[in-house]
Amino acid sequence: MAGLAGWWWSAPAWLALAFVAQFFRDPPRTPPEGAGKVLSPADGRVVAVEKTRDPFLDREAIKVSVFMNVFNVHSNRSPVDGEVRQVWYHRGSFLNAALDKASLENERNALWLRTREGADVVCVQIAGLIARRILCYVQAGDALLRGERYGFIRFGSRLDVYLPPGARVRVAIGARVRAGESVLAELGA
Repeated sequence: MAGLAGWWWSAPAWLALAFVAQFFRDPPRTPPEGAGKVLSPADGRVVAVEKTRDPFLDREAIKVSVFMNVFNVHSNRSPVDGEVRQVWYHRGSFLNAALDKASLENERNALWLRTREGADVVCVQIAGLIARRILCYVQAGDALLRGERYGFIRFGSRLDVYLPPGARVRVAIGARVRAGESVLAELGA
């Protein structure tokens, strides 16, 4: 009887360990072939597709936002082949990342990527209500390939992708996407 009681007491710890192990998983992904494709930088659900002003490059843009819940893979991948032109880190709040105002008020880290064709794409990691740590493994001057890992956000959060105005969006609000595999948009030739 003492052995059974010991197991029941340890069950919550084993469940917590299983949750953390599944959260930090980082499965391999194979990016689709084809020039000009912009891939999702995160697993999750598309929560915004809108014309807006890119606050980092001060230009008109199309923003596609992906919300990651605590059950999604949180490894972030480059949406395009390109050179990292600049990285910006902003301290901020920790509001629910599903809210629109999280894009401007929450802690965030932005990457400006320039493709070989000269298109500028900005990818922004945004901390959420529970997420307290954004990791970015690249710096200005680094080259990234589509689908290559570049960062990680711990626990539920959001990624915004700012595209040039001529980009053709291929997802709708509510779509489920996978980092490094799902096509968010196509850049003009």
